[in-house]
Amino acid sequence: MAVSLTVLASGSRGNSAVVSSSRTRLLVDAGLSCRETFKRMRSVGFEPDKLDAIVISHEHSDHVAGLAVLAKKLGIPVFITASTWTAWQRALPDARRSVASSRPPQPLLPRRETFQAGRSFTVGDIEISSFTIPHDAADPVGFAFRIEGAKVSVATDLGYLPVNVRDHLRGSDILIMESNHDVEMLRGGSYPWAVKQRVASNVGHLSNAKLADFFTGDYDNNAAIVVLAHLSEQNNHPEIARREAEKALAERGGLFQNRVLVAMQSQVLPPIQL
Repeated sequence: MAVSLTVLASGSRGNSAVVSSSRTRLLVDAGLSCRETFKRMRSVGFEPDKLDAIVISHEHSDHVAGLAVLAKKLGIPVFITASTWTAWQRALPDARRSVASSRPPQPLLPRRETFQAGRSFTVGDIEISSFTIPHDAADPVGFAFRIEGAKVSVATDLGYLPVNVRDHLRGSDILIMESNHDVEMLRGGSYPWAVKQRVASNVGHLSNAKLADFFTGDYDNNAAIVVLAHLSEQNNHPEIARREAEKALAERGGLFQNRVLVAMQSQVLPPIQL
């Protein structure tokens, strides 16, 4: 096994994935509880104590809910931007109590490693490029992982696809892309109007239609495998998202070249290997 991607969970209730080379294993985001993360890893034959590091995209709870416990229990480095770390720490209940009592909040990441959005860094034999994404968080980033000659890119939690994001996605062999909502389902759904506006905004979440526009436009059609991620459980359906993506890829001649998979909230997507 040279290159492997396993999506443990994807959606508004928790996001986490494992990206591996033959000798390095990374946890990308920590949106599940520690117990659930370990359970899902073991269900596909991964031992949590083999993880080498955790990398964090942004501070929203569905990406960091299990971070404090995981970092403490595993004792491995956590790579996070300074602004994301500050925003996450301030949001913690313990931090709020510390502020109320005039005591400084205590650091909860024993091995914190700070990186700057837009810069690259290396963990083991995996080179990680970070890039800024448009989302309503302190310093949100996407990632491109270069692993033994292959490229795995992750771009979720973004309202649209600016030029810098499109550039970083070029040449990907595995592409994990947000396909959050169907526009009509969102409009007619039960969310409050303010939430609907936030989701559909340029700092919200990518719709099936916006992703399809990318696939028919500026996408280089390089990825052998496309994973649709962060689907809304109320405002989307896996088959709707898959149909829109496959239709768009077919217009580029990629329907039979690209394999389209859908990452789910409640179950692990089996390991993808190159």
